[in-house]
Amino acid sequence: MLEDQTTAVSSPTAWPAAYPQGYAVVDVETTGLARDDRIISAAVYRLDARGEVEDHWYTLVNPERDPGPVWIHGLTSEVLEGAPLFRDVAEEFAARLDGRVLVAHNAVFDWQMIAREYARAEREAPVRQRLCTIALAKELALPLPNHKLESLAAHFGVVQRRAHHALDDARVLAEAFRPSLSAAAAGRVRLPLQECRPLTEWADRPSPRIGHQAGGSGGYRPTSWRPSRKRPACPYPNPGRYEDGKPLKQGMRIAFSGDTSIERELLEDRAAEAGLHVATSLSRLTSLLVTNDPDSGTSKVVKARQFGTPVVDEAAFGQLLRDVEPADG
Repeated sequence: MLEDQTTAVSSPTAWPAAYPQGYAVVDVETTGLARDDRIISAAVYRLDARGEVEDHWYTLVNPERDPGPVWIHGLTSEVLEGAPLFRDVAEEFAARLDGRVLVAHNAVFDWQMIAREYARAEREAPVRQRLCTIALAKELALPLPNHKLESLAAHFGVVQRRAHHALDDARVLAEAFRPSLSAAAAGRVRLPLQECRPLTEWADRPSPRIGHQAGGSGGYRPTSWRPSRKRPACPYPNPGRYEDGKPLKQGMRIAFSGDTSIERELLEDRAAEAGLHVATSLSRLTSLLVTNDPDSGTSKVVKARQFGTPVVDEAAFGQLLRDVEPADG
């Protein structure tokens, strides 16, 4: 169930002093994307300061509930039933993360899933900073058709063998991260590091055992999973309103209204990391309103009608986030 391998580590030479001294490249497969979903497998590649592999680790995790989209990750109830619970691997997982920057593709998602699992286990993940390889690719202005992992891998000639398998996804990301890190170091690019705030409270509900579909979404206190915090101001000027058929542009003001299938703060973090301004209210300056219920009577929807603010649903917004145009230089 657990796998560990150690490889030779090359000694670092000249390197930006401000860069981290070690990284933990992480991938987790989950039962879904919501706050009550669980990790079902996890992999960590530990890298040194220059991105060279030190070792790797992989485990299955019994989520104690239905495994979710088996057609994506391939992990059935039968496979997971004999796997360790997260609390049984939490110490080893923590040892792999301790003192390192967590690196992942769309890192805010992996971090949030990990933080919740540790909170359920009444522990704290030893992670203080994360680095998203999507954000790094944008900092480096890599000529990618989109920001999917397979596109990043193809750019650096990394062959993916088993997509949506945590160990192979982590390997692919580690191999693509090394040349990305080298390019950043050569250009003295500031790494887009983000703070990780551990989750210290958790309110759970009894979950159906593995093999039974979970129902409903209740049981979680909306404010318990992550402390509220103020995001840094968007560094880009507002280029105006979104136009149908055109891409989003960095600096656009985005407001959200109503329920979303992906957690609201996750969507907001994705928007902020793409260079968009996440607005808490709607005004004439708002570029776009994201809502799954455009006929509702919420104040934001009403104002959007009054101001003629463009409106898209969550799915369309997710597509737009894949290709956000850079701000005018």
